[in-house]
Amino acid sequence: MQMKEIINQLITEVATMTDCKIVLPLSDETVLLDSGLDSLGFAILVARLEEEQGLDPFSDMTEVIYPRTFGEFVAIYESAK
Repeated sequence: MQMKEIINQLITEVATMTDCKIVLPLSDETVLLDSGLDSLGFAILVARLEEEQGLDPFSDMTEVIYPRTFGEFVAIYESAK
C-alpha cells in the first residue's frame, strides 16, 4: 500500500475515534486546517504513523517544516521512507 493510501485510511480511522467529520475527498491541495481533523486528531495520526510505519519525520528534521496541505503532509512521510 502506498503512503498516501495509508495516511488516508488512518485519517478516516482517527476521525471516527475523535468524532471529527473529514472533508472528503482529500486532495493534495486540501488545507490541513480545513480537512476536518482537529489538533488532537493530527497528534493521534502522527503517533499512529510512527507506531505502524516506524516513521517520525518531524523529529528527524534539522529544520522544522509544518505542512500546510494534505499533499505536503504526505510528501514529508514519503521522503522519510
